[in-house]
Amino acid sequence: MAKQPNIVFLEEWLRTSSGAAAKNPSPPSAREIIHAWSDLRESLRHRSFSSHHFHSLEVLVRSQFSLHVADPQAKLLVSLLSSPGLSLPRESFPLLLRLLYIWVRKSFRPSTAILDSAVEVVLSRALGDCRTDPLLFSEAVLLLGAFCFAPAVSQKSKGDSLKCLVNVLHEGSPISSTNSTDSVVPNFLAGVGYALSSSGSVNNSEILNFLLEVWGHKDGPRESVSYGLMVLHLIEWVVSGHVSSLAWEGIRFLSRRILEDPDEKFVPFAILMASTGVLRACSRITSNGPGLEILSQLRVPAENRVESVSIDLISRTENFSIVATDGDRLLLQCLSIALARSGHISPRPALLLCLSSALLVEIFPLRRLYPKVLQHSLSSCSTKPVEDEVREHLDSILFKEAGTIAGIFCNLYVSIDDENRSKVESSVWNYCRDVYLGHRPVALVLHGRDDNLLADLGKIAEPAFLMVVVFALAVTKQKLSSKYPQESQREVSLRILVAFSCVEYFRRMRLAEYMDTIRAVVASIQEKESTCTSFVESIPSYLDLTKGKECSLSGEIEYNWSKDDVQTARILFYLRVIPTFIERLPSNVFRDSVAPTMFLYMGHPNTKVAQASHSLFAAFLSSGNDSFENEQASLKEQFTYYYMLRSLEVYPDITPFEGLASGVGALVRHLPAGSAAIFYCIDSLAEKSNALCSTVLSHGEPNTWNSLLGENEPCKKIFDLLLHLLSLSDIQVLPHLMKLVAQLIVQLPRDAQNMFLNDLYSQVADSDDVTRKPTLVSWLQSLSYLCSQSSSRAHDRAASSSSLADPIRYARL
Repeated sequence: MAKQPNIVFLEEWLRTSSGAAAKNPSPPSAREIIHAWSDLRESLRHRSFSSHHFHSLEVLVRSQFSLHVADPQAKLLVSLLSSPGLSLPRESFPLLLRLLYIWVRKSFRPSTAILDSAVEVVLSRALGDCRTDPLLFSEAVLLLGAFCFAPAVSQKSKGDSLKCLVNVLHEGSPISSTNSTDSVVPNFLAGVGYALSSSGSVNNSEILNFLLEVWGHKDGPRESVSYGLMVLHLIEWVVSGHVSSLAWEGIRFLSRRILEDPDEKFVPFAILMASTGVLRACSRITSNGPGLEILSQLRVPAENRVESVSIDLISRTENFSIVATDGDRLLLQCLSIALARSGHISPRPALLLCLSSALLVEIFPLRRLYPKVLQHSLSSCSTKPVEDEVREHLDSILFKEAGTIAGIFCNLYVSIDDENRSKVESSVWNYCRDVYLGHRPVALVLHGRDDNLLADLGKIAEPAFLMVVVFALAVTKQKLSSKYPQESQREVSLRILVAFSCVEYFRRMRLAEYMDTIRAVVASIQEKESTCTSFVESIPSYLDLTKGKECSLSGEIEYNWSKDDVQTARILFYLRVIPTFIERLPSNVFRDSVAPTMFLYMGHPNTKVAQASHSLFAAFLSSGNDSFENEQASLKEQFTYYYMLRSLEVYPDITPFEGLASGVGALVRHLPAGSAAIFYCIDSLAEKSNALCSTVLSHGEPNTWNSLLGENEPCKKIFDLLLHLLSLSDIQVLPHLMKLVAQLIVQLPRDAQNMFLNDLYSQVADSDDVTRKPTLVSWLQSLSYLCSQSSSRAHDRAASSSSLADPIRYARL
């Protein structure tokens, strides 16, 4: 059975449930409370009420959570209200009503006589003109509702309280005229809730009408997500209470008026939240109990009513293709958070479409925020209005519930028809593209100028990325199955990969869902050459990468491709994914779509990005496809010349040695034996090594070499790479390589020679290559002899200082 929560102050529970709970001030001490009661008794005795008596009322109200109001104190409060010779100020009435409310709700067994007396006095003297005082209005509704709900109150007093409550509501709500609506709305909602929970009330229809209509009144409270949640949990509390007390007639009444035949005057906002309140109560049903059957019957009409509101919203916005009004936007927000609070709900297409729009438009509103940021930044206006809007959104309960809403969205997607699945898929993938295009110029403008705003936008984008990943995983589980044709699976996989590239910038952690999705879609893409081609052709062109057309900022900021972090993250995604299916790419596609980007980002100052470019080049060299074998062989050799020039010209400042080593190792292994490109590669390394060594030796002192030639020194690394190539290069290239290595070593100081000779001894001794080992042994002996002949060192150094030959000469060999 769904049990009504054990709540003392319903209004406080509503505040907490809606995320609107305010910090309570420090409660007064026990001494202050005792003094306050004593002060009020003195006021009654002397028939006078001054400012310090008013302060005593404030002290007592401020301690409401710890305050115990017994019957004698309640009798004192009633006497203060009814004393004919005591003139009470108007502002004291809300406080007195609040203290009586505390007594009614917290007293275990309040006296029926005092309750009836309190009802009579409140109705006759305490209410005044509620239409002009929002606080008095809310406290009056709260107390009257509590009177109706109190078990000890007599039937006559209950009936009088209900009639008075209806009259107060009919007179109109003055709440919109106050700036403190957040403090009074929960009070009057709780009063309405207490009254609705009073079984057998003939006035329930009018009270419920007020609850569902007041949001449309001129003098009513404004609609908001927070107030919507209060309505939701209020109806949940009322329904659960009826189930606990077996008040089936009350449940049928709520079902008829809210779910089955709502009045045309009812505000859709209130109907939606009330219906989901019924759903939430239904979700708390246990497996047995007398309420199981009747509450189970409520679920279908409640879901139908929520769906009806969703369909109306879709039709008014033409499937969200037009700019929605503020009211429709609010309805969309409320629908999403209401579904998050209502538990399980049957899958319906309208709900899926609404949740999709809510997530992409309201919960992660980046597409709406980016233009505002640029407008304020580029017009030299203060960005504070946008900062406030972003901060308010981050603090909103809607954003805090984003994970739950995204989970429901994915669950609904799994159970919906293919047509609507495809609609929301396209919406999500297009959102990823728009966020990429929107965040790039914003990041460039705000970086270094307003980093706090940029960071706050990132706080919205990061959970949006998580939503995309979780949704994409759900898509792969549904669409990448034998149920769908291969072509459809590849199309879905392609769109997911492109979407991931657009939001890669916002990935801050390693996610299992992310990796699982990529593995699944890459496996699908690998099956078809045309799909692989389509993916690499989605890479922005070289001109777009370097000119930043999408980041045109009216000349405000000079564009620098290497500082465009959003674009760099996307390209890094491509650089990492393409090697997984590089063998499926035709040579012309790699040449036209991949190579320009790969070589460009080899010069990126971020080591991780440059490393990925070198790894892609190594993967291309090691790939092989019989269909493109001749074309690829020619292309590999052509690229080697530019690769060596591009890599070595920025080594060691930019080019990571690990990337260079992988590229060089791949070309030596996979280019044809005796290729002119391999000779060019070795000569390039030798000249670079010679230049680096000359820089070290220019310091003059031999000891300088010892201090600079550490394991991490660029010169030492290039030397080590050349020595490593002795065991990799083919027999046709080996003699030339040995000659260059010897020329480099003999020009070094004696300590450096010994170090490299020792490395060579170890390398040759460990080698089991019977073909080249005899040659290397003989060569090493000769090199040792040359190094020992100091007289020949100058000649050898001069011989090794010849400049590198033109690459064209090697291409003609």
